[in-house]
Amino acid sequence: MTHAALAGLTVRAYTPGDAVATAEVFRAAVTTTAATRYSPEQIAAWVGGVTDPGAWARDRSAAWTAVAESAGRVIGFADLTEDAVLDMLFVHPSAARRGVGRRLVETVLAEARRRGLHRVDTRASHVARTTFERTGFVVDREDDRNTVRGVLVPNLAMHVDL
Repeated sequence: MTHAALAGLTVRAYTPGDAVATAEVFRAAVTTTAATRYSPEQIAAWVGGVTDPGAWARDRSAAWTAVAESAGRVIGFADLTEDAVLDMLFVHPSAARRGVGRRLVETVLAEARRRGLHRVDTRASHVARTTFERTGFVVDREDDRNTVRGVLVPNLAMHVDL
């Protein structure tokens, strides 16, 4: 079942003040949305990387990060790294299936085009696969050897040609 699009959805550039909110979106998305396809052990390893707020903020600032807001609340974000990787795409579960992920991917791809890039790669979770495919990404291979903090967390290598 598809929910109505979010009213007042805006996508803007990340600011350092978004660090806490984006980390909260990440945690909620992984522990709720991704938990439908990954085990508790995999989820624990995945969210274990958000223990240092300073490192989280540095990672978001090091990439070109787009932030989705609705009603003044951060509900999603996506990163584009210098090496043409859409590195993060996370949407708060309360805003899932309402076009937020698609809008974030489209925003990142527009930035990639602005930079003159001809291809963007990603490592997508099985949960995010559909969003990426709907925005033109194709699966290059399934990676059943991807590990996060020593735990196997399978994902998909995908790309889109611009």
